[in-house]
Amino acid sequence: MASAEEFGQRQAPREQRLGPVVRRRGQVQSSTTDQRLLDTAGPSEWLHQDPWRVMRIQSEFVEGFGTLAEIGPAISVFGSARTPQGSPEYEAGVNIGRALAEAGFTVITGGGPGAMEAANRGAAEAGGTSVGLGIELPFEQGLNPYVDIGVNFRYFFVRKTMFVKYASGFVVLPGGMGTMDELFEAITLVQTQKVTRFPIVLFGTDYWRGLVDWLRDTVVAGGKAGRHDLELFHLTDDVDETIALVTKEAAVGSPGESFQPVDPD
Repeated sequence: MASAEEFGQRQAPREQRLGPVVRRRGQVQSSTTDQRLLDTAGPSEWLHQDPWRVMRIQSEFVEGFGTLAEIGPAISVFGSARTPQGSPEYEAGVNIGRALAEAGFTVITGGGPGAMEAANRGAAEAGGTSVGLGIELPFEQGLNPYVDIGVNFRYFFVRKTMFVKYASGFVVLPGGMGTMDELFEAITLVQTQKVTRFPIVLFGTDYWRGLVDWLRDTVVAGGKAGRHDLELFHLTDDVDETIALVTKEAAVGSPGESFQPVDPD
């Protein structure tokens, strides 16, 4: 059997260089990149191929960064799109959004209805800046009417980056699977020191108590997390305490500075 060196000498393969890509033998293409770009006719499958998706992803990051870079100190508020207007949870969202705006924070939500609308509404009615980061979904909801600055995303991971990059902390109202996803991503980023430590406040002790108990009695007790991981978030029913927590901790300048958590017990 011929060695790789002998094989290369014998074959002298036909080679094509397309930017950083090298194509040989049967992978050589019959047209150039410029030719394919400038041709006005042809199939459109390329719109759905991965290289084109990379450009779309890049454009979403650029648009998001450019839009949000100057919004100032901000808090991301998460919660269920199914929270009905007039419910205690909706009113709490309005009060939290208003109080955050009065404390000088921009309020960032997912831009949808329910708890997100409530927080945006509170911020807007208080004269603060209300931001909505929407997502393309099969059941289109659109941005709620209280959003001052709205950005719609195709990709969840790009949207999640914006929630984290431009927020000084998180307030998490009662919510479902999407809210849980955002909550645990935030906790994981802080736990693994991928982001500078910032406050995560769970609002609604009756709603979140079962989750906190499970984390303590099953996850921590089973050795799957450390007791100190329960100190990465706060649990409260009080709007003033919520604002005090995010205001105090958002002002902490250096990573690793200690703070006094609310005991989840």
